[in-house]
Amino acid sequence: MRTTVTLDPDVQALILDAAHRSGKRFKTTLNDAIRTALTPRNGAANASTDWPTFDMGLPLVDLTKALALADELDDGAAVAKWSSGSAKSSPRARRKP
Repeated sequence: MRTTVTLDPDVQALILDAAHRSGKRFKTTLNDAIRTALTPRNGAANASTDWPTFDMGLPLVDLTKALALADELDDGAAVAKWSSGSAKSSPRARRKP
């Protein structure tokens, strides 16, 4: 199949260099590179299975209530901010009596 592809200059340089090193034509080198990049390795469905995994041990907090923990942390940060003298920017401080 014949088609027109616009290559970035750095990609063109990579293909030209690979073609020169291998002694193959530009077209063959480009096809080989695309084929290699898009063919799944070792029958794997995707490359994400190649990433290593690590056991991080047991969690230090109850993750079944992670959203509640995040709310508590946000509330604590807000209280610390308001009590440190920046209460002027709090929503309650802007209200006029």
